[in-house]
Amino acid sequence: MGRISISLAVAAVLAIGPVASSAGAAGRPTVGLAISTLNNPFFVDLRDGAQAAAAKAGIALVVLDAQNDPARQASSVEDLIAKKVGAVIINPTDSDAIVPIVKKLNAAKIPVITVDRAANGGTVAAHIASDNVAGGRMAAAYVARRLKGKGNVVMLEGIAGSSAARDRGKGFREGLQKFPGIKIVASQTADFDRSKGLTVMENILQAQKKINAVFAQNDEMALGAVQAIEGAKRQQAMFVVGFDAIADALKAVNEGRIAATIAQQPKVMGRLAVEAAASRLKGGKVAKFTPVPLRLVTKNS
Repeated sequence: MGRISISLAVAAVLAIGPVASSAGAAGRPTVGLAISTLNNPFFVDLRDGAQAAAAKAGIALVVLDAQNDPARQASSVEDLIAKKVGAVIINPTDSDAIVPIVKKLNAAKIPVITVDRAANGGTVAAHIASDNVAGGRMAAAYVARRLKGKGNVVMLEGIAGSSAARDRGKGFREGLQKFPGIKIVASQTADFDRSKGLTVMENILQAQKKINAVFAQNDEMALGAVQAIEGAKRQQAMFVVGFDAIADALKAVNEGRIAATIAQQPKVMGRLAVEAAASRLKGGKVAKFTPVPLRLVTKNS
């Protein structure tokens, strides 16, 4: 039957709240927020930060959940274009696949703001994100310090094609280049997903008899990896580092099940994205890139 184009009304039911017209409820301007998935606490926090900022700014925010499907994200943003919303904030499912949609928004003269993940083409008014390359290097530095410059490491990668996966992987590999005694013995995609992190790590544990550390490009995969490691009773042989500092990961860090995670601030990202959209709606200028600080979180930090 093929993919069904999702109407804005259906997307709103799947996400949050009623559909707003281009004028918004009670004459408020409307901004769309197209999120890669709400089946991840990180992006739920990002949405919450955006909603709080929209309420404060008097903006009607329409939240759309792509459920990690690039085609679904594309069709829902096309509906926003048809509704002539004032601006669109996009957290791309795929940084390449979103480019034609960004160009359609450009043609419709609708400002585009990207958040957390970038678009690899088209004109974007503002990008709000952590420096994911720096975050990958931060994780590498921690791993190298814990291993004293020698050991076998596994990396669980996020969604192929997403800027976050690409940049975190790049930073991690660059960071380990300074330590020739550390070898990445396996690097596999688990799509930023906890259950896939579990399955992929189970397979890696069967193939690799000596692993000293695991870097997962997000906490969901890290939590899945920990479950696999504990199931194989190999938790004493290795430690796990995640990325995002979601609540479940912070709990695992405090329990000693995860060694560290790189903390982002998703609520701040959502707020800054809405503030950028609000500024553009008023004809103001916004910075092309606004970095959101990162920090390493361990049990003792």
